[in-house]
Amino acid sequence: MARVVRCSLIQTSNEVAAAVGGEEVAIGEIKRAMVAKHVPMIRQAAAEGAQIVCLQEFFNGPYFCAERSQRWQSKAERIPDGPTMQTMMALAREMRVALVVPIHETAGEGVFYNSAAVIARDGTFLGTYRKAHLPNAAPGFWEKYHFHPGDSGFPVFDLGFCKIGVYLCYDRHFPEGARVMGLNGAQIIFNPSAVIAGPNEFLWKIEPLAMAVANGCFVGAVNRVGAEQPWNIGEFLGQSYFCNPRGKILAEGSRDQDEIVTADLDLDLIDEVRRVWPFDRDRRPDLYGDIVKA
Repeated sequence: MARVVRCSLIQTSNEVAAAVGGEEVAIGEIKRAMVAKHVPMIRQAAAEGAQIVCLQEFFNGPYFCAERSQRWQSKAERIPDGPTMQTMMALAREMRVALVVPIHETAGEGVFYNSAAVIARDGTFLGTYRKAHLPNAAPGFWEKYHFHPGDSGFPVFDLGFCKIGVYLCYDRHFPEGARVMGLNGAQIIFNPSAVIAGPNEFLWKIEPLAMAVANGCFVGAVNRVGAEQPWNIGEFLGQSYFCNPRGKILAEGSRDQDEIVTADLDLDLIDEVRRVWPFDRDRRPDLYGDIVKA
């Protein structure tokens, strides 16, 4: 009997601009609007059979790293005790759906991370992945200003019916962490992202596919849509998708619409592909020492 897991990705535009007419909008208002936008979409995905729902990077607000401002520190929450996580844990318990929830985390005074929390179908908090690789580049990806580099390693979360990993946006340019998750049993790797249109957008349709093939797993890559004011660093290009271990896209979202992208992932395909392409067997870690030299 096939082991099929139905998964959904939710891609959306930001609901409330960070500033209107030159006046800053309260961060609490921005967060409440985005949580309110996502809750019915999560309910819909779960009602249609999704067992796992993954949200986009910083799902409860804009991609605020477009500016270097300390005001965004007030957006950060404790995991799992903050209000957004408590809402998501209650929703997971009610709808019997596992959630991947990327939010801005505070871990103490002046300590902030770009994180993703994983919640089981019974609402239990399973753990957190903290983004390991932080960009610091134009036109507006100033994450080193806002966050500490992640210290979580590359955990694999056992949901009972499958094992998943999380790699956040820029992480996907670095294959090593995904390899660790694959070696530790991840069957699905989720990649919540904030990717804009431009000369580098072609990577969006290469790197997650390569990640799936190299590690013999499924990948769910989720991206936001729309242009965000007042920064307008570019159009977030959506096109969230699932791909299988053969590098085939199974379901894909539009470029500019809020939507739920759902696919049925047959976990038996993982064993089938790994028998044909036994990359784990043929690795040579005895020769890879230079990779970890500073």
